Formats: sequence, structure tokens, C-alpha cells
Amino acid sequence: MQDARFLRACRKEPVDATPVWFMRQAGRYLPEYRRLRAKHGFLQLCKTPELAAQVTLEPVTRLGVDAAILFSDILISVEAMGVPLRFAEGKGPILGKVIHDLADVESLRVPDPESELGFVLAAIRLLRRELEGRVPLIGFCGLPFTLASYIVEGGKSRDFRKIKTLMLEAPHIYGALMAKLARVASASASAQIAAGAQAIQLFDTWAGVLEPAEYEAQVRPYTVAVIEGIRRQGAPLIHFSADCRRLLPLLRALPVDVMSIDRHVALGEAAAALGPGFALQGNLAPEVLLKSVVEIEAAVGDILRQGRSAASHIFNLGHGILPGTDPQSVRSAVEAVHRLGRREQPWPTR
Repeated sequence: MQDARFLRACRKEPVDATPVWFMRQAGRYLPEYRRLRAKHGFLQLCKTPELAAQVTLEPVTRLGVDAAILFSDILISVEAMGVPLRFAEGKGPILGKVIHDLADVESLRVPDPESELGFVLAAIRLLRRELEGRVPLIGFCGLPFTLASYIVEGGKSRDFRKIKTLMLEAPHIYGALMAKLARVASASASAQIAAGAQAIQLFDTWAGVLEPAEYEAQVRPYTVAVIEGIRRQGAPLIHFSADCRRLLPLLRALPVDVMSIDRHVALGEAAAALGPGFALQGNLAPEVLLKSVVEIEAAVGDILRQGRSAASHIFNLGHGILPGTDPQSVRSAVEAVHRLGRREQPWPTR
């Protein structure tokens, strides 16, 4: 699969058509997924290799996308560290570990991926057999700041007050937690590649809530530690952070192959800020897929035109597919990307 258009675009090599895949392309908008969720809990789907593989494969067949992304969750590895985890309908993840002092951090394990997260690796191996000759498989992990945010906040947060307070008032505790999470993320991603994942998306979803100086001093060193731990395996690395405009000059220093850009930053602006060293991924607003086919195609065309300013472009959303999206609308977007996208990327950069 090294000549697959998605992997070639990650390497900034010419492709026969703009590649496309979507964050959350396996999810609640698909009737096949909803039928499975009626029988199985979310974590059960993640932890049962045959079910995780089935959910991963459904959008590849239905949509015609150029890559599959493993069905799992970034918090699976956090649960394996000893943090109680459950998903509440309408509320998302709820975590049950309070971080008061260094002893709380020291109580967290660094799980062995093969023995404690073996179901993830089993799903990857199964998927590689099922996907052989079709499309590449993307694995993923959460980066330390986003994982730490979930642990310290106890779930999703609006103001990230607890993690920011820990960062500023107890830097030794914060640093110990971040260092441990960097080891966990690096081990998880490395094991996924060894099991057969052909690219890794690194999610630092919440890094955009920080000021650039905070990110530079308190986050980037741990992100780089994760990346350096897995780069030698050769799989393309994709970095994603929401609300990343202020961080772009700092993200430029990350040794990754692809920058996935959220919906709030124009691809042309991102290309100018990041320079020609990265392929760009993104960044259609997810709600566009709720509109008519004519409106979807117009928006797809606009993103493709913006993508020409990058060294290489992988079409995606600025975040995940929304529940309630018509799967046929998503397929229409895929078909529009393949039809309207420029051939023989990369294009000359400024």
C-alpha cells in the first residue's frame, strides 16, 4: 500500500487524485453503527477486535474513502493506566481519578500495549488482512496535554481551569503527569505501527486553549518526546489540534509529516504560517455535510482551491462528522473531492 494516494500525499509525492477520509467516519451517523450500538456499549465495541474491525470497515465500503481509521478512543490507554472510565450518553467520557499530588501520578501505570491493550493490536492485525490491497489503515493516540486535560478535569471541560491551575501552581506534579503520559502515548503508537498501522494521527485536541507561551514551555517538549519515540518506525505522522491559529508558528517546529487543520483556519493561512515542509489535511466544516449536494460540492471546491497553496493536500473535515449527517451526503463529498481535486500533486508552493 505504499503507493496508495493517501500515503503518497502524506509524503508530499504526486497522486492521481486528492485523497480524502474523515475524522469520525465510523460513528453515529451510520445506521450500521447505530444497530451495533443498540446491542453493545461503546467500550465493548472498542475492546472487541472483531466488532472494532467491523465498525472501522463500514465507512470504507459505503463511502469510498482513501483511508480507514481504527475505531477506538484516545482514552483507552488512560483507562489501562488505572483511571476509571465510562461514557455517559450526552455527556461523553467521565474519568474517576483525582490528581492531588505526586503519589496520585505515581499510582498510574504505564501499560504494556501487547498485554494490556492487546485488543487494539488484534483489531489492527485483523484490519490489515481485511484491507489488504484496498486502502491504508490509520492508527491514533492522544498527546499528553489532551490526555492530562481529561484526567485532571474528570472529562470534558469548558474552561480547563483545573489543568491550567495544576500547570501553574504545581508544575512538578503537572510535569510528572505529562512525562508519564508521553511514555504511554509513545508506547501505544509504536505498538500500533508494529501491529500494522500505516500512519498515526496524533490528537492534541485541546492544545488550542493555551496561550502560545504556555504551549511552548508546558506542552511542546512532551509532544516532541512522543514524536521522537515513534518517528524511527517510518509511518507518516499527522498532528491535529482544534483552534490552532495562534499555535501555528510553534507547530511548525514539530517533526511531523501532516498538519490537520481545524475549520477555523483557512488552508491558505495555515500553509503560509507553516511553510512547505508539511502536507495539510482538512478542513471542511462538518455542518456543511448537512446541506444540499449542490452546497456541499461548492464548499468542497472551495477547500480544494485553498489546498493548492499547500505542498500536498489530504481532504478531511475540520473536526468529526456530526450525528444526523446523511451518509449519502458524505459519499457525495468524497465523489466531489475525487472529481474536482487537482491531479499530480504536489503543486508549486510560494
